[in-house]
Amino acid sequence: MLKVRPLGDSPIKAKRILIAEDDEEIRRLLMVKLKREGFEVVAAPSGQHALDLIDQYGLPHLAIVDINMPIMGGLEFCERIKRFSDVPIIILTAVDESKTIIAAIEQFAEDYIIKPFILGELVARIQRVLKRLGDFDYTLDAVIQVNSFLAVDFSHQLAIVDGQSIPLTPTETKLLHIFLTKVGRVIPAQFLLERVWPHEEIYEEALRVHISRLRQKIEGQHKEHKFILTERGRGYRFILDPPKDSSANTLGDKSVIGEQ
Repeated sequence: MLKVRPLGDSPIKAKRILIAEDDEEIRRLLMVKLKREGFEVVAAPSGQHALDLIDQYGLPHLAIVDINMPIMGGLEFCERIKRFSDVPIIILTAVDESKTIIAAIEQFAEDYIIKPFILGELVARIQRVLKRLGDFDYTLDAVIQVNSFLAVDFSHQLAIVDGQSIPLTPTETKLLHIFLTKVGRVIPAQFLLERVWPHEEIYEEALRVHISRLRQKIEGQHKEHKFILTERGRGYRFILDPPKDSSANTLGDKSVIGEQ
């Protein structure tokens, strides 16, 4: 049975790390070290098993991924998870070919570490990535309950609006994931363009179209449900409760992504 808790009402305070590594000894060492460092850890021996864990438990704060794994390799797993989320990824592998390193960093990875590695250095790099991305207050369960009206199932790319399941496109799902990791904060359009389409020349008008379609899906026909506010000249803000004044657009944390 899927676990569902209200947004921001999770007893889990530790950051969750997903490990996708086929070497059992390395997997065990990583699990022990990261748990000692205060992380919640889930681990899988292949990319497919890692996707199954996401399907069962929900999205992690960060994924550590080997490249050469059976059933589904690391790069395919990274491509799959990036279709519906903006989860940061650290590649941990013995593959040290410059072409692979460059491609992985350009397409998926926040960092790339070559085996053999030092556990303490890996932890430092994890902390650096998580610090840069900041805190986000939502439960990492399979289905995230945003409020009584809206829930999101990222792995199945579904918005559950007033009890009705509505399919989301990969772009809409990824946008929604970014919004939920930065609730109440202004997100510049340029930041969204770079995170959702890092290697494509997409213009702001196309972004507006995708956000408009996402709004239509998650806000439904009920005008009182306004989750995505437009901050003119600044970007977009995701809020949990509708503004008391329809003209208000300054609810929540006034910080702007990229200005911290």
